[in-house]
Amino acid sequence: MTISLSGETTMTIRPFTRRALIAAGLTLAAMPALALDVETYAGKVTVEGTPSKVAVFDIAALDTLLAIGVMPAGIPENVYLSELSDLKGKAEVVGDIFEPDLEALSALEPDLIILGGRSSGKEKETVKVAPSLDMTMDGVDVVEQARERAFTYGAIFGKQAEAEKAVADFDAALARAKAAVQGKGKGLIVMTNGPKITAYGIDSRFGWVHKALDLPAAVEDVEAATHGEPVSFEFIAKANPDWLLVLDRAAAIGANDQNAKATLDNALVAETKAWKSGQVVYLPSADFYIAAGGLKATERVLAAIEAAFSASQ
Repeated sequence: MTISLSGETTMTIRPFTRRALIAAGLTLAAMPALALDVETYAGKVTVEGTPSKVAVFDIAALDTLLAIGVMPAGIPENVYLSELSDLKGKAEVVGDIFEPDLEALSALEPDLIILGGRSSGKEKETVKVAPSLDMTMDGVDVVEQARERAFTYGAIFGKQAEAEKAVADFDAALARAKAAVQGKGKGLIVMTNGPKITAYGIDSRFGWVHKALDLPAAVEDVEAATHGEPVSFEFIAKANPDWLLVLDRAAAIGANDQNAKATLDNALVAETKAWKSGQVVYLPSADFYIAAGGLKATERVLAAIEAAFSASQ
């Protein structure tokens, strides 16, 4: 992180320790005019001053911004999380999570536009309306990126203290889940999409669960594909995990396809240690799939894991 004082205050936001961010935050609070150079998924973007009107397309970003007290002026048509449903009527709809509505954005006249994930790359279009940040998380280390995004938003919006508090709550939830998992056996993460099943390993987009919680993987060599490795009931039976962590994609996106419980109700799956022991954890689908890396959304995922593992003898 660098701060340059030459006519105009400039701060470059890059991955940093919490202590450094706090120190920077204390300095920033005393500085009336700022230009922040923010390192985004698409490169460095300069944010002038403190934005007062922000449009947000990424649900993880929306979740974290609300956690630190930033109310968006523009949101996607579908926010997916029930916890965000009260935003309807409080903010203008300016597109969906895939495609910004440039006409609606122009009418809103935001100071800043935040995209990411499914809207990644659209900043090339929205920058014509206002400075735009692609805050996509790459899935390699969702936990650390969640913290970094929160601190970055805190710096941009003058919410450093709120960001620090929100990250402390997040870290506490992580510590509780990690403690609950210890010594309880191996896990396998699967996603159902109607009748189809895919598995996710340590190096996948959901591998952060294994890494952050020190949860041993039931299968070490699952293909690290974006949409998981297609697997069969025989695969699950052979893996014989102590725990099945299940993501229901249909539920996450609001589709009416066959649900995860029906898909996994199979004679081969029923013979696994996880099924016999009642150790099948149905994760909060939209939080895990749509809003991965949002502080509060990820806390709810961690809470579900903590509750399930804590109940195990």
